[in-house]
Amino acid sequence: MDRITQWVSSQEVPADLTIRIADSSFPLHKAVMVPRCGYIRRAIAAATKDPSAAVELDLSSLPGGADAFEKAARYCYGANFEITARNAAALRCAAAFLDMQHPADLARRVDEFLAQAGLRALPSAVTVLRSCEALLPAAEELGVVRRAADAVALRICNEALFPTRSPPGWWTAELAALSPASFQKVVTALRCRRADPEVLANAASAYAELTLAEVLADPRDREDQRALLESVVDVLPSAADAPIPAAFLCRLLHAAVTTEASAKTCRDLELRVAAVLDQATVGDLLGVALDGAGEHVRNTDTVRRVIAAFVERQAAASEGGRSRRASLSGGAELDSGAAMEKVAKTVDELAAEIATEESLAISKFVGVAGAVPKEARASHDCLYRAVDIYLKTHPELDEIEREKVCSVMDPLKLSYQARLHASQNKRLPLQAVLSALYYDQLKLRSAAGAGDDDTQSAAGKARAQARADASLARENEALRSELARMRAYLSGVQPSKGSGSSPSPAAKKTSFLGSVSRTLSRLNPFKGGWAKDTASVADGRDGRKDMHVVRPKRRRSSIS
Repeated sequence: MDRITQWVSSQEVPADLTIRIADSSFPLHKAVMVPRCGYIRRAIAAATKDPSAAVELDLSSLPGGADAFEKAARYCYGANFEITARNAAALRCAAAFLDMQHPADLARRVDEFLAQAGLRALPSAVTVLRSCEALLPAAEELGVVRRAADAVALRICNEALFPTRSPPGWWTAELAALSPASFQKVVTALRCRRADPEVLANAASAYAELTLAEVLADPRDREDQRALLESVVDVLPSAADAPIPAAFLCRLLHAAVTTEASAKTCRDLELRVAAVLDQATVGDLLGVALDGAGEHVRNTDTVRRVIAAFVERQAAASEGGRSRRASLSGGAELDSGAAMEKVAKTVDELAAEIATEESLAISKFVGVAGAVPKEARASHDCLYRAVDIYLKTHPELDEIEREKVCSVMDPLKLSYQARLHASQNKRLPLQAVLSALYYDQLKLRSAAGAGDDDTQSAAGKARAQARADASLARENEALRSELARMRAYLSGVQPSKGSGSSPSPAAKKTSFLGSVSRTLSRLNPFKGGWAKDTASVADGRDGRKDMHVVRPKRRRSSIS
């Protein structure tokens, strides 16, 4: 197909140079093209020795194709044409390929356009950069790609600092037109300009968001979706350079799993999500666990790997915080502990959500709920709720299977209300119920023991003294009773001894009673002084002169 029209001024002169580019044909004149194009001059010299012979050249390898060559030929013929942001890069590459020299210096004209207009605004700079995607590697060798990417980065930084449109983030939509490779060059340019991390994060999130929407909405085959998604993940900035929101990373991970992206892409996204897992919500993780239709729980292994990666990061951070404890004063450990507690609560709520899935295997549930260490939770009430929901949804489980489900929680870390509920929960295995009851009993005993310990020092001596006083009182009462019986006995014996007719038996009895009286006198600890001899009572009135007093020795008697 001939591509020449009225711009060929010498149409009356037969064409002696034919340029073919793909399906297009350009009948031209050597007298016009040879002086201005070094490439054509050398090609004609190599093709024929006869200067007047007609020559046909194939320039299908020319960057920009037939459109770029047509404008270059028009320029050689002095015809008018317009340089725009869409064709500037192609004209620059075509001029370099054709070796267009002075006075037909098309390359200089294109460079002036780029500096004065093409790269002065963000939309036109993005257009130039996008047009370079079909001109590689020529556009990159000529520096057009670098200039365009740097111009885009500069305009983004300016818009972030001094917005010129409303809303302030309008520029993020402009990036959606770029390919992942071109966006990567923009990110590199932003880093070179030391752009704010928030700007990098916004640019990356917006670009990936728009690309993700295109992937999910485009009815193309799975291979194209997978390739586009993998390329987008490859160009995302690192978490240190630009922390991307956890919600979007979870959506990106779900799309990667749904489109069956490569293991490298999925693992990269899992590590990215793990780095910001403390910012994720239950809905974010649940979105990862659901299938492509969002109806059933299918991707629990992905969620488990994300949680495991987070736990490993926290363990490494805690180890590093302990090694720098002197300089950081333990701040890193505190932050790590707070993040772990937050993630543990999120995982417990997630386990309660996925527990309602009837087809969820025990190993899948235990893998997610048990991914966080038990000691990371101050209370296991939320985890107990998840376990109870799973047991209620799966009533056909036997005792061993229920024990495996309950193995993710520690009954000793349940609150009083939760233990009370667990002790009456018929769905729990017997071992879990006994553990809850045992802990309550143990706690009560510990509380009683603690109370005894608190009062022992104050009341121990008082109780010991009371026991000693009671023992002494009982001994005293026994002695008083014995003394009263002896007095009654003596009062009945005294009248029969007044006659004195039989001294021998009286003397014997007097001797016996006197010994008893003296013994009782020595045993009585409450009666001091001297005791009288009862033998004087048996002698009557006439025996006063013979009466004598027995003075027993003082003896210290112990009452203990």
